[in-house]
Amino acid sequence: MIQLTVNGQRHQVDVAPDTPLLWVLRDTLQLTGTKYGCGQALCGACTVHIDGVPSRACMTPVSAAAGHKVSTVEAMEQDRIGRAVQAAWRKLDVVQCGYCQSGQVMSAVALLATNRKPSDADIDSAMAGNLCRCATYQRIRAAIHEAAKSLA
Repeated sequence: MIQLTVNGQRHQVDVAPDTPLLWVLRDTLQLTGTKYGCGQALCGACTVHIDGVPSRACMTPVSAAAGHKVSTVEAMEQDRIGRAVQAAWRKLDVVQCGYCQSGQVMSAVALLATNRKPSDADIDSAMAGNLCRCATYQRIRAAIHEAAKSLA
């Protein structure tokens, strides 16, 4: 049994220690907001926070998350920065197909948690590991600036 704290709740999961955190979140805990994209930590669709740091759940063994605080997109409504990011996403109509957006939101929240006035270069750097096949990058950048403004 592996003990996890996900979105503030403790869970015991009976899975192999090398099981990717993504599959534990989606299949065992039924938290399906975190998406499978590439399975190689290249696209960012599976981004979650582990102790506040953006991490790729597809390549993180569940055993590495034990003893740490894992946050998924489902918990962002309970977070001031998460709410600001989601509100900016809606206001600026960022989403096109939406598949990558949970990972995008998680990376944006992590950026704004450490930098409340990011420049375009800061945003581009923080978001570089998150791919959007619909190419909504300009709207994502604008929404991050909007969220930062609302948090000021």
